Amino acid sequence: MKIRNTKQKQIVIQVLQEAECPLTVPEVLARGKKLLSSLSLATVYREISRLSEAGELQTVTIPGDPPRYETDKHHHHHFKCTGCEKVYEIEGCLKELKSLVPAGFRPVTHDLTFYGLCRTCN
Repeated sequence: MKIRNTKQKQIVIQVLQEAECPLTVPEVLARGKKLLSSLSLATVYREISRLSEAGELQTVTIPGDPPRYETDKHHHHHFKCTGCEKVYEIEGCLKELKSLVPAGFRPVTHDLTFYGLCRTCN
């Protein structure tokens, strides 16, 4: 599927690329409106849907939260602050996780989210 290269699409990608953490649709909209005041919620949802379908965005799913989106394609994990609700990226992976898998099982992928307080809320 070929996605048209619109100003709105460029803004959504720019916002997500510049973000220090995965963002919800309302967060993308708030940041995007600073760059293009006419950007609408429906447009952000539509562009995120198209970009996700095209494999240009990853969805970050945290139980009990709305989906968040990011452009990073490298393997990493997340930390959710239970104080301010912000989600942070954690680089790398715990190699010891494989040792937790029962004998005879073959993991294909995993997702790990830490919960606690960030520096600001601590």
